[in-house]
Amino acid sequence: MGPGGPGGGFAGMFDRQAMFDRHAFGRGPRARKGDVRAAILDLLDEGGQWNGYQLIQEIAGRTSGVWRPSAGSVYPALQQLEDEGLIAPEGEGRRRMYALTDAGRAYAQEHADELSGSWDAVAGMTDDEAIELGDLVRQVMIAVMEVRRAGSPEQLTQARAVLAQTRRSMYRILAEDDPTGTSADTAGTDTPTAADTPTVTDTPAGDDAPADGA
Repeated sequence: MGPGGPGGGFAGMFDRQAMFDRHAFGRGPRARKGDVRAAILDLLDEGGQWNGYQLIQEIAGRTSGVWRPSAGSVYPALQQLEDEGLIAPEGEGRRRMYALTDAGRAYAQEHADELSGSWDAVAGMTDDEAIELGDLVRQVMIAVMEVRRAGSPEQLTQARAVLAQTRRSMYRILAEDDPTGTSADTAGTDTPTAADTPTVTDTPAGDDAPADGA
């Protein structure tokens, strides 16, 4: 399927980038289940009504995308809070909005330090260097997709060589601090072929990292 098909083009690129960010830049202290619940209460305590999607986006925005809770953690937390009588829903389906009840506002005031502490749990995940690296990766991906879309066969070959060298260089950076002494060059032995279309969202794996002869 070409770049314009399902999963292709810029929409597909950014879907894959979101997955890449979670794996590559979401490492570090993982948020606990209780932190999601506390973050939701902290946001709702600011006032107004929020739906689940808005809560996910707001948490991600306030942590520069480092903490992006899944729908599988946010919606069960919302249901739990509703069962506890701390929040009340309004509407149905995607229009379902949530706000604190009187009991919820009282709880938020009594546990203000605990709720604000939910953000501290991921503070160590949001350092400037990691954010800058993520931004650079996104810029590189845009350039790669442009070459893939408009590049000639010769330009695609050149781009593959650049990406292959970049991947090897990344492994070498890690190998410099590898206490086991594992060589970065042993990270993979497969040589890229013309049939492979370059993408930078592939998670590096031991059996697909190209050899130095690429």
